[in-house]
Amino acid sequence: MGKRALVLFAHGARSASWAAPFERLRDMVAARAPEIDVSLAFLELMSPRLPEQVAALAARGIDDVTVVPVFLGQGGHVLRDLPLLLDELRVAHPGIAVRAVGAVGEDPQVLRAMTDYCLSSLPSPLA
Repeated sequence: MGKRALVLFAHGARSASWAAPFERLRDMVAARAPEIDVSLAFLELMSPRLPEQVAALAARGIDDVTVVPVFLGQGGHVLRDLPLLLDELRVAHPGIAVRAVGAVGEDPQVLRAMTDYCLSSLPSPLA
């Protein structure tokens, strides 16, 4: 296996501050897997867009890319837009294996962590 990359794929927003939690997630993933090129790309409204990011990875000699949609669910962007983008990327970069996994919010471990967070937000009962 060659050089691997993990691209966290988010929607994007007009406000630059919206990306802050995704940047922290990217940094936390990169810290746990220093041998993997970990980056962040967006569908729209922010840069880099996914095609730009994969082109940059290709230029650095990456030949295996896994895209992780950091979406809560498998909505239209993940079900329709992302597969089209992946097909375009495979044509544009035939030497790179490009794959995507399901939306992060669909994972049982992520849902458990979100459940824990929601429940921890309740005030403690009075004694």
